[in-house]
Amino acid sequence: MIFYFSGTGNTKWVAQQLAEATGEELRYIPDELRHGKLVYKLKEDERLGFCYPTHGWQPPRIVREFIRQSTFCPPHPISLHPTYVYSVTTCGDNMGFADRILDKELKKKGLETASAFAVLMPESNVCFSFLHLDTPSRESEKIAAAKTRVSQICHAIVERQAGVRQLVRGAIPFTFSYIIGGYYNKHLITDQKFWVDEEACIQCGVCKKLCPVDDIEGLPPRWKHDGSCTNCLACYHHCPKHAIHWGTMKRGQYFFGKTTTGD
Repeated sequence: MIFYFSGTGNTKWVAQQLAEATGEELRYIPDELRHGKLVYKLKEDERLGFCYPTHGWQPPRIVREFIRQSTFCPPHPISLHPTYVYSVTTCGDNMGFADRILDKELKKKGLETASAFAVLMPESNVCFSFLHLDTPSRESEKIAAAKTRVSQICHAIVERQAGVRQLVRGAIPFTFSYIIGGYYNKHLITDQKFWVDEEACIQCGVCKKLCPVDDIEGLPPRWKHDGSCTNCLACYHHCPKHAIHWGTMKRGQYFFGKTTTGD
């Protein structure tokens, strides 16, 4: 069983490759939370994977909330073969100690991560002036490298390799994840800065359909400002007319399968 969350499609693509390689079921975390039946009976010899994008050098809040609310039942009360648990994160540059934060959540559920992996993917965060989308050439380079990387990860997971930590932590991972990332994820995740160019909006409803937390209502879209937003930017990047904006900065769009215009 593979649980994943994705805003711009990077993590979804990785999770799909894993599902194809392992033959195991793929589940989208927002849909699981909507259904509300968060009890999972694992099959004998079934692997348990968690795929998530790094948001501010941490796992997204929605992923952590899903784990906290879920119950994962082993095939038997006493098993000679513990469930093989792994995690894969995607990031534009580095992921700090995001894996350690996820591991801590899983340990509370009695799950021990056997291996953890990271995959560099095209950048999608446009919320700050110092962040930029990758150029088209850099985007192509990252995706080409990711295809090789994911193939290697699939092999490791199929073989149930344990003790593997193939990660991209960055120069100061503690500072990134626990100080800067801690502040970012606690105080700066918001839908307050989204706005719509109503002349450009064609009222197609794509943004509302793709919002993982149902934070968008009406046409033209309006955000509920109820604290549910994850800043996954699915609404911004998938808008076919680029009518959705964040703040006053003019930025390009990216989602997996679309060529970015850059900034």
